[in-house]
Amino acid sequence: MKPFTTALLVGLGGILGYGYYQIYTLTKKVTSLRSELASTTLTFTANTNELAQNFLNLKLAVSDTITSTQQNLENVKFQVGGVAGTVGTLQKLSQIDPQILKKYSKVYFMNENYTPAHLTVLPTEYVFSTSRSEQFLSESWPFLKNLIDAARANGVALQVKSGYRSYAEQKSIKSNYSFVYGAGTANAFSAEQGYSEHQLGTTVDFTTPDLKGRLDGFDKTQSYQWLADNAYRYGFILSYPKGNGYYVYEPWHWRFVGIKLATYLHNMNLNFYSMDQRDIDAYLIATFDN
Repeated sequence: MKPFTTALLVGLGGILGYGYYQIYTLTKKVTSLRSELASTTLTFTANTNELAQNFLNLKLAVSDTITSTQQNLENVKFQVGGVAGTVGTLQKLSQIDPQILKKYSKVYFMNENYTPAHLTVLPTEYVFSTSRSEQFLSESWPFLKNLIDAARANGVALQVKSGYRSYAEQKSIKSNYSFVYGAGTANAFSAEQGYSEHQLGTTVDFTTPDLKGRLDGFDKTQSYQWLADNAYRYGFILSYPKGNGYYVYEPWHWRFVGIKLATYLHNMNLNFYSMDQRDIDAYLIATFDN
Protein backbone atom coordinates (compact mmCIF):
# COMPACT_ATOMS: atom_id res chain seq x y z
CA MET A 1 0.00 0.00 0.00
CA LYS A 2 1.26 3.36 -0.87
CA PRO A 3 2.31 5.60 1.97
CA PHE A 4 -0.22 8.23 0.95
CA THR A 5 -3.04 5.82 1.07
CA THR A 6 -1.94 4.54 4.40
CA ALA A 7 -1.78 8.04 5.81
CA LEU A 8 -5.21 8.82 4.41
CA LEU A 9 -6.74 5.76 5.98
CA VAL A 10 -5.11 6.55 9.29
CA GLY A 11 -6.47 10.11 9.13
CA LEU A 12 -9.96 8.95 8.29
CA GLY A 13 -9.86 6.45 11.11
CA GLY A 14 -8.87 9.18 13.53
CA ILE A 15 -11.65 11.42 12.32
CA LEU A 16 -14.21 8.66 12.61
CA GLY A 17 -12.95 7.71 16.03
CA TYR A 18 -13.19 11.30 17.21
CA GLY A 19 -16.71 11.55 15.72
CA TYR A 20 -17.80 8.41 17.50
CA TYR A 21 -16.35 9.78 20.70
CA GLN A 22 -18.25 13.05 20.31
CA ILE A 23 -21.47 11.18 19.57
CA TYR A 24 -20.92 8.98 22.62
CA THR A 25 -20.25 12.02 24.80
CA LEU A 26 -23.31 13.86 23.51
CA THR A 27 -25.45 10.75 24.00
CA LYS A 28 -24.37 10.55 27.66
CA LYS A 29 -25.10 14.23 28.12
CA VAL A 30 -28.58 13.85 26.54
CA THR A 31 -29.28 10.84 28.75
CA SER A 32 -28.11 12.79 31.79
CA LEU A 33 -30.23 15.77 30.80
CA ARG A 34 -33.25 13.52 30.28
CA SER A 35 -32.72 12.05 33.74
CA GLU A 36 -32.36 15.49 35.30
CA LEU A 37 -35.45 16.71 33.41
CA ALA A 38 -37.46 13.72 34.59
CA SER A 39 -36.32 14.33 38.16
CA THR A 40 -37.09 18.03 37.87
CA THR A 41 -40.51 17.19 36.41
CA LEU A 42 -41.25 14.84 39.27
CA THR A 43 -40.15 17.47 41.79
CA PHE A 44 -42.21 20.17 40.06
CA THR A 45 -45.22 17.86 39.94
CA ALA A 46 -44.82 17.03 43.63
CA ASN A 47 -44.41 20.69 44.51
CA THR A 48 -47.42 21.58 42.37
CA ASN A 49 -49.55 18.92 44.08
CA GLU A 50 -48.40 20.09 47.48
CA LEU A 51 -49.18 23.69 46.56
CA ALA A 52 -52.61 22.64 45.30
CA GLN A 53 -53.29 20.73 48.53
CA ASN A 54 -52.10 23.68 50.61
CA PHE A 55 -54.35 25.97 48.59
CA LEU A 56 -57.28 23.60 49.11
CA ASN A 57 -56.56 23.46 52.86
CA LEU A 58 -56.34 27.24 52.97
CA LYS A 59 -59.62 27.54 51.07
CA LEU A 60 -61.32 25.17 53.50
CA ALA A 61 -59.85 27.04 56.46
CA VAL A 62 -61.03 30.38 55.06
CA SER A 63 -64.47 28.92 54.38
CA ASP A 64 -64.67 27.59 57.95
CA THR A 65 -63.53 30.96 59.28
CA ILE A 66 -66.14 32.79 57.21
CA THR A 67 -68.87 30.39 58.37
CA SER A 68 -67.77 30.72 61.98
CA THR A 69 -67.61 34.50 61.66
CA GLN A 70 -71.10 34.59 60.14
CA GLN A 71 -72.42 32.44 62.98
CA ASN A 72 -70.73 34.71 65.52
CA LEU A 73 -72.24 37.75 63.80
CA GLU A 74 -75.68 36.14 63.92
CA ASN A 75 -75.18 35.39 67.60
CA VAL A 76 -74.07 38.95 68.22
CA LYS A 77 -77.09 40.27 66.30
CA PHE A 78 -79.36 38.01 68.34
CA GLN A 79 -77.74 39.10 71.59
CA VAL A 80 -77.84 42.76 70.58
CA GLY A 81 -81.46 42.33 69.55
CA GLY A 82 -82.20 40.69 72.89
CA VAL A 83 -80.46 43.50 74.76
CA ALA A 84 -82.27 46.10 72.66
CA GLY A 85 -85.56 44.33 73.33
CA THR A 86 -84.84 44.23 77.04
CA VAL A 87 -83.86 47.90 77.07
CA GLY A 88 -87.03 48.73 75.13
CA THR A 89 -89.14 46.72 77.56
CA LEU A 90 -87.54 48.38 80.57
CA GLN A 91 -87.97 51.80 79.00
CA LYS A 92 -91.62 51.09 78.27
CA LEU A 93 -92.21 49.83 81.81
CA SER A 94 -90.48 52.88 83.26
CA GLN A 95 -93.13 55.05 81.62
CA ILE A 96 -96.05 53.16 83.19
CA ASP A 97 -97.15 53.82 86.76
CA PRO A 98 -96.59 50.49 88.58
CA GLN A 99 -99.63 51.24 90.76
CA ILE A 100 -102.01 51.03 87.78
CA LEU A 101 -102.76 47.32 88.19
CA LYS A 102 -102.46 46.92 91.95
CA LYS A 103 -105.33 45.35 93.86
CA TYR A 104 -106.22 48.32 96.01
CA SER A 105 -109.57 47.47 97.51
CA LYS A 106 -108.64 46.40 101.05
CA VAL A 107 -105.34 44.97 99.77
CA TYR A 108 -102.79 47.65 98.84
CA PHE A 109 -102.75 51.14 100.29
CA MET A 110 -102.18 54.47 98.51
CA ASN A 111 -100.99 57.24 100.75
CA GLU A 112 -102.45 60.71 100.80
CA ASN A 113 -99.70 62.04 98.53
CA TYR A 114 -100.44 59.71 95.64
CA THR A 115 -101.82 61.44 92.56
CA PRO A 116 -101.70 60.17 88.96
CA ALA A 117 -98.98 61.91 86.98
CA HIS A 118 -101.34 62.98 84.20
CA LEU A 119 -105.05 63.68 84.50
CA THR A 120 -107.43 64.85 81.78
CA VAL A 121 -110.60 66.81 82.45
CA LEU A 122 -113.38 64.95 80.65
CA PRO A 123 -115.37 66.90 78.05
CA THR A 124 -118.81 67.87 79.35
CA GLU A 125 -120.61 65.71 76.77
CA TYR A 126 -119.19 62.61 78.46
CA VAL A 127 -120.17 63.40 82.06
CA PHE A 128 -123.46 63.61 83.91
CA SER A 129 -122.91 66.64 86.11
CA THR A 130 -122.71 70.12 84.63
CA SER A 131 -121.72 71.65 87.96
CA ARG A 132 -118.47 69.77 88.57
CA SER A 133 -115.72 68.43 86.34
CA GLU A 134 -114.55 64.85 86.23
CA GLN A 135 -110.98 63.73 85.59
CA PHE A 136 -109.46 60.53 84.25
CA LEU A 137 -105.92 59.25 83.72
CA SER A 138 -104.70 60.88 80.51
CA GLU A 139 -103.18 57.68 79.10
CA SER A 140 -106.46 55.82 79.68
CA TRP A 141 -108.78 58.54 78.46
CA PRO A 142 -108.64 57.51 74.75
CA PHE A 143 -109.87 54.04 75.73
CA LEU A 144 -112.73 55.49 77.80
CA LYS A 145 -113.67 57.84 74.98
CA ASN A 146 -113.71 54.96 72.48
CA LEU A 147 -115.89 52.92 74.82
CA ILE A 148 -118.50 55.66 75.31
CA ASP A 149 -118.48 56.58 71.62
CA ALA A 150 -118.95 52.93 70.61
CA ALA A 151 -121.82 52.55 73.08
CA ARG A 152 -123.55 55.64 71.75
CA ALA A 153 -123.07 54.42 68.18
CA ASN A 154 -125.05 51.36 69.26
CA GLY A 155 -127.81 53.45 70.78
CA VAL A 156 -126.54 53.04 74.36
CA ALA A 157 -126.28 56.18 76.48
CA LEU A 158 -123.43 56.24 79.00
CA GLN A 159 -122.38 59.12 81.25
CA VAL A 160 -119.55 59.35 83.73
CA LYS A 161 -120.95 59.98 87.19
CA SER A 162 -117.59 59.92 88.96
CA GLY A 163 -113.95 59.62 87.84
CA TYR A 164 -110.75 60.40 89.70
CA ARG A 165 -111.03 61.06 93.43
CA SER A 166 -108.20 62.31 95.60
CA TYR A 167 -107.34 60.80 98.97
CA ALA A 168 -109.00 63.74 100.72
CA GLU A 169 -112.15 63.51 98.60
CA GLN A 170 -112.51 59.79 99.28
CA LYS A 171 -112.03 60.44 102.99
CA SER A 172 -114.82 63.02 102.93
CA ILE A 173 -117.16 60.67 101.03
CA LYS A 174 -116.48 57.80 103.42
CA SER A 175 -117.05 60.01 106.45
CA ASN A 176 -120.42 61.13 105.08
CA TYR A 177 -121.48 57.55 104.34
CA SER A 178 -120.37 56.43 107.80
CA PHE A 179 -122.37 59.26 109.38
CA VAL A 180 -125.51 58.49 107.38
CA TYR A 181 -125.42 54.68 107.26
CA GLY A 182 -123.10 53.79 110.13
CA ALA A 183 -119.51 52.61 109.82
CA GLY A 184 -120.38 48.92 109.43
CA THR A 185 -122.82 49.46 106.59
CA ALA A 186 -120.62 52.06 104.88
CA ASN A 187 -117.67 49.64 104.85
CA ALA A 188 -119.69 47.27 102.69
CA PHE A 189 -120.00 49.68 99.77
CA SER A 190 -117.44 52.44 100.25
CA ALA A 191 -113.66 52.15 100.35
CA GLU A 192 -111.53 53.79 102.98
CA GLN A 193 -109.29 56.58 101.73
CA GLY A 194 -106.13 55.07 100.27
CA TYR A 195 -107.96 51.93 99.19
CA SER A 196 -110.23 53.36 96.52
CA GLU A 197 -109.66 52.47 92.86
CA HIS A 198 -110.88 55.96 92.00
CA GLN A 199 -107.65 57.42 93.38
CA LEU A 200 -105.76 55.68 90.55
CA GLY A 201 -107.64 57.80 88.01
CA THR A 202 -108.50 54.70 85.96
CA THR A 203 -111.95 54.01 87.39
CA VAL A 204 -115.36 55.47 86.60
CA ASP A 205 -118.88 55.12 87.92
CA PHE A 206 -121.37 55.12 85.04
CA THR A 207 -124.93 56.32 84.97
CA THR A 208 -127.47 57.04 82.24
CA PRO A 209 -129.73 59.97 81.37
CA ASP A 210 -132.75 57.81 82.27
CA LEU A 211 -131.42 57.26 85.79
CA LYS A 212 -130.79 61.00 86.14
CA GLY A 213 -127.43 60.45 87.78
CA ARG A 214 -128.47 57.66 90.13
CA LEU A 215 -126.42 54.48 90.44
CA ASP A 216 -129.00 52.09 91.83
CA GLY A 217 -130.85 50.25 89.10
CA PHE A 218 -127.96 50.57 86.66
CA ASP A 219 -127.75 46.78 86.27
CA LYS A 220 -131.28 46.78 84.88
CA THR A 221 -130.37 49.10 82.02
CA GLN A 222 -129.33 48.42 78.45
CA SER A 223 -126.14 50.34 79.24
CA TYR A 224 -125.04 47.79 81.83
CA GLN A 225 -125.70 44.86 79.50
CA TRP A 226 -123.73 46.54 76.74
CA LEU A 227 -120.81 47.06 79.14
CA ALA A 228 -120.97 43.45 80.32
CA ASP A 229 -120.74 42.30 76.70
CA ASN A 230 -118.27 44.83 75.32
CA ALA A 231 -116.30 46.75 77.97
CA TYR A 232 -113.37 44.33 77.84
CA ARG A 233 -112.81 45.25 74.19
CA TYR A 234 -111.77 48.71 75.42
CA GLY A 235 -109.77 47.51 78.44
CA PHE A 236 -112.44 47.87 81.17
CA ILE A 237 -113.56 45.36 83.78
CA LEU A 238 -116.29 45.24 86.41
CA SER A 239 -114.39 45.47 89.69
CA TYR A 240 -117.09 44.23 92.03
CA PRO A 241 -119.40 41.65 90.43
CA LYS A 242 -121.92 39.64 92.37
CA GLY A 243 -120.37 37.47 95.06
CA ASN A 244 -117.06 39.33 95.28
CA GLY A 245 -115.32 39.39 98.65
CA TYR A 246 -114.63 43.10 98.84
CA TYR A 247 -117.71 45.27 98.44
CA VAL A 248 -121.34 44.92 97.53
CA TYR A 249 -122.21 44.35 93.89
CA GLU A 250 -121.46 47.58 92.00
CA PRO A 251 -122.58 47.22 88.37
CA TRP A 252 -121.78 50.88 87.70
CA HIS A 253 -118.12 50.68 88.83
CA TRP A 254 -115.69 49.94 85.94
CA ARG A 255 -111.90 50.00 86.00
CA PHE A 256 -109.44 50.29 83.13
CA VAL A 257 -106.77 47.55 83.21
CA GLY A 258 -105.79 47.38 79.54
CA ILE A 259 -107.30 45.43 76.65
CA LYS A 260 -105.02 42.40 77.00
CA LEU A 261 -105.79 41.75 80.68
CA ALA A 262 -109.47 42.67 80.36
CA THR A 263 -109.85 40.27 77.44
CA TYR A 264 -108.14 37.48 79.38
CA LEU A 265 -110.44 38.00 82.38
CA HIS A 266 -113.50 38.09 80.13
CA ASN A 267 -112.58 34.96 78.18
CA MET A 268 -111.67 33.00 81.31
CA ASN A 269 -114.70 34.31 83.23
CA LEU A 270 -112.42 35.49 86.04
CA ASN A 271 -112.55 38.44 88.42
CA PHE A 272 -109.59 40.81 88.66
CA TYR A 273 -109.34 40.34 92.40
CA SER A 274 -109.25 36.55 92.12
CA MET A 275 -105.92 36.71 90.26
CA ASP A 276 -102.55 36.62 91.99
CA GLN A 277 -100.89 40.03 91.95
CA ARG A 278 -97.76 38.61 90.30
CA ASP A 279 -99.86 37.28 87.42
CA ILE A 280 -101.59 40.64 87.08
CA ASP A 281 -98.26 42.50 87.03
CA ALA A 282 -97.19 40.47 83.97
CA TYR A 283 -99.80 42.45 82.00
CA LEU A 284 -98.49 45.85 83.12
CA ILE A 285 -96.32 46.45 80.06
CA ALA A 286 -99.33 45.95 77.75
CA THR A 287 -101.69 48.20 79.71
CA PHE A 288 -101.89 50.93 77.07
CA ASP A 289 -101.50 48.75 73.99
CA ASN A 290 -104.39 48.85 71.53
